[in-house]
Amino acid sequence: MTPSKIRSLDIHLLAQLFEQAPDVAFFVKDTEGRYLTVNTSLAQRHGLENSEDAIGKRPRDICVGRFGLVPTDQDSEVLQTGRPLVDHLEMQWHLPHEPVWCLTTKLPVVDDEGNVIGLVGFSRDVRSPVEIHEIPEEFAAALEYFEGNLTEFNTPSALAERSNLSLQRLARLTKRLFGLTPSQFISKTRIAVASRLLYETDKPISEIALTSGFYDQSAFTRAFRIATGVTPTEYRKQARQAD
Repeated sequence: MTPSKIRSLDIHLLAQLFEQAPDVAFFVKDTEGRYLTVNTSLAQRHGLENSEDAIGKRPRDICVGRFGLVPTDQDSEVLQTGRPLVDHLEMQWHLPHEPVWCLTTKLPVVDDEGNVIGLVGFSRDVRSPVEIHEIPEEFAAALEYFEGNLTEFNTPSALAERSNLSLQRLARLTKRLFGLTPSQFISKTRIAVASRLLYETDKPISEIALTSGFYDQSAFTRAFRIATGVTPTEYRKQARQAD
């Protein structure tokens, strides 16, 4: 068999490919974490008129506050260590004021000598690919109950028991329906509820923490920062400024 002559693909060809995936923000970056190419979806999420406006810039240059610093720090980690970031659940800001949950993957690009010369990656929107009527009835009822009683579900086992499912069956369902593990789904739901309360109400952070199912404000702040890159207070301020 004749070896394939395809050794590499032009990065702009990859960007054209991802133009057909509006729910994915695609990018290639150089050793300094600057964009070499992006698809239209990424540009639109940052309020840019066209993809070229992002070229040569870092995330912190086109996204205000911590929402821009977090992906910039992620890039530095991948570029310095050569370790990939795979399916990292995080909240991103889709201008003008729409928080979007994504699974982000970033892979180092290496040359023939093994040196990291850039990175390639994408952030995929987390959205249910099926209609609600396709969700098993007991599972749907458990999800509805969960969203109104976040304090009662600390583990995937608790959610599985409420759904009358095995852990394995629960894991298959959350992966197929939401693209998430049970733990990721629980975390996303709690943070999503908290972010809505931060944006829509003036309730104290401590009260929102308990309402969202966290033990205390410190645990809430840690989890919220991991998911969004900002503290609850910073999120409230930036969300209202963006609005």
